[in-house]
Amino acid sequence: MNKSLLVAALFAVALTACGKKEEAPAAASAVVEASAVVEAAASEVASAVEAAASDVAAAASEVASAAK
Repeated sequence: MNKSLLVAALFAVALTACGKKEEAPAAASAVVEASAVVEAAASEVASAVEAAASDVAAAASEVASAAK
């Protein structure tokens, strides 16, 4: 009797542990969405940095010309 109860309990635990988990795909899609947002923001920042670098180069050129 005790062995049967123990086997049944172990079987129930095994079935519970092997059940489907629906949370993983939802988390993966959230990561994909977040990465798309981060990539868009990074692209905007890169464009802003390029524009600022261009402005700095132009200002440095003007300063160099004025110093001559």
